[in-house]
Amino acid sequence: MNKRKDDFVRKFTVIDEEFTCENCGKHVPKLGYSCRNHCPYCLHSKHVDINPGDRSEKCHGLLKPIGLEIDSQKGYVILFQCETCQKITKNKSAEDDNTELIIQLSAKPII
Repeated sequence: MNKRKDDFVRKFTVIDEEFTCENCGKHVPKLGYSCRNHCPYCLHSKHVDINPGDRSEKCHGLLKPIGLEIDSQKGYVILFQCETCQKITKNKSAEDDNTELIIQLSAKPII
C-alpha cells in the first residue's frame, strides 16, 4: 500500500521550539524555517514523537545519532536510536548542525 504525501502532511504537527539539550546541556534556539528536532551541537534528540511534532510518545528516552543517510530530496538524514527502548528513528539534518559530527556519522556503517 502506497502512502500518499497528504497522509504524511496530516500526521506532521509543526512545532519549532527552543529547548535545553539533555545530552550536552546547551541552549538550542528555534530553527526558524522548519521544526527543530535535535540539538545542532551534539545531534542528540529526545524520543517524544510518534508522528513528527505530536509529542505523543511516552518513552522520552535520549535519541543518540547512530548513522546518516543521504536522500536525493531531503539531503542528509540522521538516524537515531533510543537509548531506552532501542527504536530507530530518522530526521532531516538542519542547516546549523555540527558539520564535523555529520561527517563522522557519514563514516559509520548502517546496521
